[in-house]
Amino acid sequence: MPQLIKIHGLGSSGEGVGKAVRSYELGGRSYNDAEQLLTPNSSLLIIFVEGALPGEEVLAEIVTVKKNYAVGRLVEIVKKSPERVEPFCPLYKNCGGCQLQHMSYAAQLKWKRQQVVDAIERIGKLDGVKIFETLGMDNPLRYRNKMQFPVGKNLQVGCYARGSHKIIDTNSCLIQNVGNDKILNAVKKVAAKFNLQPYNEDTHRGFLRHVMGRVGCNGELMIVLVTATKNFPNEKNFVRALLKEIPEVTSIQQNIQTYHNNVILGRDTKILYGKPTIHDKIGGLKFNISARSFFQVNTAQAEVLYKTALDFAELEGGEIVIDAYCGTGTISLFFAKKAHRVYGTEIVPSAIADAKKNARENNIRNVEFFVGDAVKIIPQLANSIHFPDVIVTDPPRAGCDRKVLETFAAMETDKIIYVSCNPATLARDLKILDELGYRTKKIQPVDMFPFTSHVESVAQIFNVNALQRLNR
Repeated sequence: MPQLIKIHGLGSSGEGVGKAVRSYELGGRSYNDAEQLLTPNSSLLIIFVEGALPGEEVLAEIVTVKKNYAVGRLVEIVKKSPERVEPFCPLYKNCGGCQLQHMSYAAQLKWKRQQVVDAIERIGKLDGVKIFETLGMDNPLRYRNKMQFPVGKNLQVGCYARGSHKIIDTNSCLIQNVGNDKILNAVKKVAAKFNLQPYNEDTHRGFLRHVMGRVGCNGELMIVLVTATKNFPNEKNFVRALLKEIPEVTSIQQNIQTYHNNVILGRDTKILYGKPTIHDKIGGLKFNISARSFFQVNTAQAEVLYKTALDFAELEGGEIVIDAYCGTGTISLFFAKKAHRVYGTEIVPSAIADAKKNARENNIRNVEFFVGDAVKIIPQLANSIHFPDVIVTDPPRAGCDRKVLETFAAMETDKIIYVSCNPATLARDLKILDELGYRTKKIQPVDMFPFTSHVESVAQIFNVNALQRLNR
């Protein structure tokens, strides 16, 4: 029987969070069935309801009960939030690509800030941190420059359905650049013509696993076909047919992913047509993008993110900066505009090769890049050059290893700028830095992924001794 739930917040994946009403009247009938939804200490269970919004009262069918929480399936909205809007995508109800299309964009920005606030208070247990309002987009549609969709039976291509590996077939995604829609439909048409067999992740048979599209500046397009085998049936004729459908394409590549796992890209990439890279621009800087390059998928907001990081660094021109996890050098090159010298470190050799090429093409000479583990290479750099004045870091979602944070602290740098894509690991790492003598002063959330539950943040962190000097 459906249970009445009062929703008071949102979970980290955008689902409604609430508690059951113990007794209520609805439609002239009285209900008193919530007593059983209790934790071992007799308090009401937290219940997660996908599709529900804060301030709403909803009827939900309880489908899972765990020790400290339950999961409900939304049946009916009894009291609607004023922030509820009609989703713009006809596939939204089933597709797992977006989580927040039913919420107004202004409310999304407020909730994303609240995600950061909650993480800092509950996980970081930090006081006195100024957290600004989220920086959003004027037009939050068509922002993604990169598409990577799985391929399923009957050559269905699209995002996975929520909570499953069922593919929701699509011809257009409204958060993707229109260039990626062109790529998607051209590949589907030509793959059907040549009877390319989709990969089956259960039997590990088939050929085409994923379709990846990338859109650069000036309309450059890259198509990457991720395949389960090296052999490409009728390769040359396939490429000719694809070029007929989409003649403006800059690069067509085959990435070979033979492993039986969920990793999208394999190690080997073969150029089938055109150039190995396309280009994009952020803040006047030009970047080479290869099939395997990490590059922010929202170019417009990437500029906002990096400008915020640069502003937080408060560089005056004479500073030594180390960029840990520098990737292809995007942040390093931004910081090189105002720093005396920047040293970027990254454990992936191909990323460092791209970073060096990007520096050359932008004629930036006050930056150097090194391959290696941050724990080992940063102390070596500090000993050979100078202890850095600023360390900037943009780690993966898992955040920084404690040893990396201890390495930062051992450098006695005045300031750390932490760019994060995960509020929970950001809060955890800021707590560790706090224990190591570094205080977080302010955080700026940035909406890089509208209509999804993700939020990026930039944190400004001071060495306690440096902060005392500033306050004198």
